[in-house]
Amino acid sequence: MATCGEAMDAAEKARGKYAALSFATIAVVVGLPLWWKTTETNRASLPYSEIANLDALLFQLTVPISVVFAKGTLLGDQERKLPFKEDQEAETPLNPKTSVTAHYQISYRRATPQEEQVLSQVSGQGTGDVALPAQEAPAGSLTIYVIPSSSLLLPQETTMYIGKQRSAVIRAPRGAVEVLAAVGAQIQQVTRVMSFSAESITGALSDRMPILQPGTEWKRPFKSSLGYEITFSLLNPDPKAHEVHWDIEGAIRRYVEPLLGKLRLVAEISVDSQILYYAALGVVPRFDAPSSSYILSAHSLPHVINPVEARLGSSAASLYPVLNFLLYIPERSHSPLYIQDKDGAAVPTNAFHSPRWGGIMVYNVEPEAANETSFPRRVDVDMARVMEVFLAQLRLLFGIQPVPLPEGTLLESFGNEGLSAWELDRLLWTRTVENVATVATTLTSLAQLLEKISNIVIQDDVASQVFHAVESAQKALQDLGTGHLESAFQASKEAIMSSERAFFDPSLLHLLYFPDDQKFAIYIPLFLPMAVPILLSLVKILREARQNKKAAKEATKTD
Repeated sequence: MATCGEAMDAAEKARGKYAALSFATIAVVVGLPLWWKTTETNRASLPYSEIANLDALLFQLTVPISVVFAKGTLLGDQERKLPFKEDQEAETPLNPKTSVTAHYQISYRRATPQEEQVLSQVSGQGTGDVALPAQEAPAGSLTIYVIPSSSLLLPQETTMYIGKQRSAVIRAPRGAVEVLAAVGAQIQQVTRVMSFSAESITGALSDRMPILQPGTEWKRPFKSSLGYEITFSLLNPDPKAHEVHWDIEGAIRRYVEPLLGKLRLVAEISVDSQILYYAALGVVPRFDAPSSSYILSAHSLPHVINPVEARLGSSAASLYPVLNFLLYIPERSHSPLYIQDKDGAAVPTNAFHSPRWGGIMVYNVEPEAANETSFPRRVDVDMARVMEVFLAQLRLLFGIQPVPLPEGTLLESFGNEGLSAWELDRLLWTRTVENVATVATTLTSLAQLLEKISNIVIQDDVASQVFHAVESAQKALQDLGTGHLESAFQASKEAIMSSERAFFDPSLLHLLYFPDDQKFAIYIPLFLPMAVPILLSLVKILREARQNKKAAKEATKTD
């Protein structure tokens, strides 16, 4: 019986050992991998190498230029060279990671019979109007017509004519033997006017430059955005004295909408207006006794914006940058009110603008008659004069800078459009470059953040946005290099939208503040009660195994 009981005890101990080993094996082989897999942070793969390559921006901006020679401009061997092509390049290194190469693809040809018929006409004497051949040039390209020095198409004192479309006319130099070589310098002058410049591209890449050049702060336009909101505000601080009437709806329809119709290719733009009563500037003007007027000096202008901005209330609820245009009617006790520049001279427009904010114009009311006693006085605002100032400020805020023209150059009037086709192209060049640079900075920052912090979840939709942003940015760079400006700009807009969606996706913050000590606090109460018995059983098994091994050795020595 004793032998049978010992055998049963031995079998029971063996089953306990096998059970403990089975539990431990299942926990280690199945449980731990399953727990690790089900609790790991979901991190979709990202194109880190492509993002790193995108951070080194080597722009190549290609401008297709067609140079058309009218009959009689070239003679002999020079005319027999037509048609032919040549390429010109100019590189502008900005820093070790950024450079811009301007690539001009110039093709020379003779004028077609239809073009020749237009180029042989006589200019409108006294009007300055010049008829140019009708042509549909793609965005970013230029067509330059070269006419003989004796041509009557341009006034005799005019050597260059810049049209409002993507075409220009230059007069061949008088007495030049090598006309082709002499025309080359004039072609460069035209491209500096009608296409991008090194200064405009450098300004678009200012965020990648270490220091902004001093003295250029006033030129800083609004940064590239998917949309803008324009607000026209009438400030009447003294409604008891002035009953102001302004036809803002008609003015927007006549003067602003033609310009915005073209700018909406760049971004979505909305316009609204408001009237604010009892809204003062917040700065007490200085009385000037010799002129019996009140003065706002240049050093006091920065203090004007903050008190007024608190009353506007437009930027608080806006998703896009707001361009503020304020028309201020001075109080009766501070009229007339004039703005002075830094030299103490009166500003002709009686207005000023603040970079990346908007503009303010002071509109003085005609002085009242000596026997006038009825108040409030009716004031009808001359909207043509006001909109002329606001449109000039709007162009500056969008980065449409005035271009210095070479001597002897005639510029075609833009009419009611307010913006020429080549000015829109200049804006597209800068906005495309700025968009691509912004995408590169955003994706680089996001990649560095995700590599540094392993707790951040990367969902599949976030990775998809990152991949799409990289592909769109690469397509924009490729289209810039092939001279397809409009498609490059659209690709850069898609890249901006995708990169911002990925960077600001709320899922990136779900586990950002979930440190390791919190993990232990959650999982130890779950695994400890199960792990302790298994570990104690394993320890007991190891101890018995050592004892048995030791007993076996002693028995061997005894024998």
